[in-house]
Amino acid sequence: MWPGDCGKMGAMGATTSLMTFEEFERLPEEPNRLELIDGELIRMPPPTVRHGKISQFLNRLLEDIVQELHANRLALDLGRVFKEMGYLIGSNWATPDVSITHAGQPEGEYLEGAPALAVEVISKSNTAEMMQRKVQLYLENGSREVWIFYPRTERVAVHSGKTSSEFSGTLTSDLLPGVSINLTDVFGAQRPGQ
Repeated sequence: MWPGDCGKMGAMGATTSLMTFEEFERLPEEPNRLELIDGELIRMPPPTVRHGKISQFLNRLLEDIVQELHANRLALDLGRVFKEMGYLIGSNWATPDVSITHAGQPEGEYLEGAPALAVEVISKSNTAEMMQRKVQLYLENGSREVWIFYPRTERVAVHSGKTSSEFSGTLTSDLLPGVSINLTDVFGAQRPGQ
């Protein structure tokens, strides 16, 4: 148990220790990506090749889209696109696969608050409960939308405020006016062996 923290019942009745952000910040570097959600340390295994290709494709695509929108004086409330950038959200640390900041996103040593858009690509290690907690964390702390990409079913869930929509084929978003994302390009070109 971490000093000064009380235990919390985790999956299958096991007790997990809660951690503060200050304790999290002092952890030694390790190869796994780490997140801190509601005091729980989350270790994520390295991404698969397919997961990495989808994330990289989305990062490049969103960079191009945001640059084009800004050049046309649209979506000026959006900031920069990042791949695997961590955000300090209260006492939580979340690292979406891809994100777009708010224009003027508060920052100190870290980006503070949730991004305007958080994109998560589901992998085998993601549980439905954890993804629900992360979606709620993002939306309650300033995210306008959260996109969840499901590579196995080639669908995308878009969470916005109190509404959720599911897309296949083409993804559109109020955040990106006039833009349609062909999901065949995102998923199809990223199948194993391609």
